[in-house]
Amino acid sequence: MIKPVQVVFHGIEHSDAVEAHVRDKVAKLERLHPQLSGCRVTIGLPHQRQQQGKQFDVHVELAVPGKEFMVNRVLGEEDMYAALRDAFDAARRQLDDHARAQRGEVKHHEPRSA
Repeated sequence: MIKPVQVVFHGIEHSDAVEAHVRDKVAKLERLHPQLSGCRVTIGLPHQRQQQGKQFDVHVELAVPGKEFMVNRVLGEEDMYAALRDAFDAARRQLDDHARAQRGEVKHHEPRSA
């Protein structure tokens, strides 16, 4: 597993269950992308403005050699786990795109003729 994986909580209580869930998500990313060298996840509640329901602010920062990725999501999810799933899905897509580019599998479009 990546050393260290940082999990930070802002404006909400620390939860061992949520932290374990995040670490599981990071471990899955690491199995798919072994070059992953760092991860920081911040979970918080943004300032509430006369809205009903909770919005979770999830930031996922990932590092691979020579590149860093950041996913920022403010999600109107009642379930923190759903918000984390959406953020990690976006992070996985970014890593997949990067891996395809590294392997040279990116499509290059032919210039349009006028």
